[in-house]
Amino acid sequence: MLLDEVKLKVAAGAGARGGVAFNKLKMAQGPTGGNGGKGGSIFFEGVSDLNALIQFRHQKELQAKDGEPGRGNFVDGKDGPDLIFKIPIGTVIHNLTTGQDEEMIRIGQRLLIAKGGAGGKGNFKFRSSTNTTPKEFQPGLPGESFALELELKLIADIGLIGLPNAGKSTLLNLLTNAKSKVANYPFTTLEPSLGVYYDLILADIPGLIEGASAGRGLGHKFLRHVERTKILFHLLAADSADLESDYRVIRSELAAHNPRLGQKEEYLLISKSDLVTPIELKKIMTRAKKLNPRILSFSLLDDDSLKPIKQTLDQIAQVKLAGD
Repeated sequence: MLLDEVKLKVAAGAGARGGVAFNKLKMAQGPTGGNGGKGGSIFFEGVSDLNALIQFRHQKELQAKDGEPGRGNFVDGKDGPDLIFKIPIGTVIHNLTTGQDEEMIRIGQRLLIAKGGAGGKGNFKFRSSTNTTPKEFQPGLPGESFALELELKLIADIGLIGLPNAGKSTLLNLLTNAKSKVANYPFTTLEPSLGVYYDLILADIPGLIEGASAGRGLGHKFLRHVERTKILFHLLAADSADLESDYRVIRSELAAHNPRLGQKEEYLLISKSDLVTPIELKKIMTRAKKLNPRILSFSLLDDDSLKPIKQTLDQIAQVKLAGD
C-alpha cells in the first residue's frame, strides 16, 4: 500500500566539545587540544520510487550521530556521519516547527533538512603570547531538530486519466516499461505508478469513477495527484457503451475537486481500437473530436498505432527541454 502521508521527528547530531590537552615534552610544551567534530546532518534526496516513504511506516524518529570530542596531539574529533533518506519527487515537506514548506521537485535533488551542530574549539585555538597554557575550550553546538509532515503529491509531466479498465496501465507499460499491474477488471491499479519516457515522467493515475471528488471509489486521494501533472492524456475505451458520458464523468470529477484541473492541457486517447470495426472507429473519432480536437486512437495490440502517441510525447519533450 502506498504511504503518501507521514509525520516524523528529525534531529541532527550535536557538535562535540573541543579537547583540552598539553604537550608533555619539556622542549615543546603548550596546548594540543583538537577541535570537536560536527554533528551529522539529515538530508532528503529525490527519487522516482513513489513507495519510498514506506521506510517511515515504523521509523518515526530520525536521529543523526553526534560528533566526537577533540583529542590531544592536535587530533580533531570525527564528524558525525550525515544521513541521507530518499523520498519521492513531488513530496512536500511541511516543517511543523517553523511553519515553512519545501518541495522535492527533481530526481537527484538533495535538501538539507536538519543541520548538525558545529564542533567546539580545542584549547590549542586559545593559545596566545600572554596565555601559553590555556585550559579554555568550546562546547559543541546542538544540532537542529524539527517535527515534519511529509505529503506526497505526485509530480509528472503527463498524467494518464480515465475510468477504470480504460487501458492506462498497459499504455504506461508499453511506453516506459513501468511494470504496472494489468488485468481485465476495474481498479487493477490501486496506487499511482510512474514511468519515464526519455525526458518525460508519465503517471498512471488510478481509475476514477463518478463521485470520486466526494470520496467514492479510490476517491479524492488520487484526484489530488492529478493536480501536480502538467498535461493530461485522457483515455476512453472504444468499446464503451457511452463514450461521451465517460468523458463527462471524469471531467466533472476533475472540476468538482479543483476547477483549475479543467484548464489543464488535455489529449484524448481512444484505446482498444481493435475491439471495434474501422467504420465504427471512424464514427467514434468524429464524435470524440467534438469533445476535444486533439485526439489519437490506438490498440494495445498494434505497436504501429502507438507511433502517433510517441510523436506527441516527443513534441512535448522538446517544449519541456526548450523551457528548461
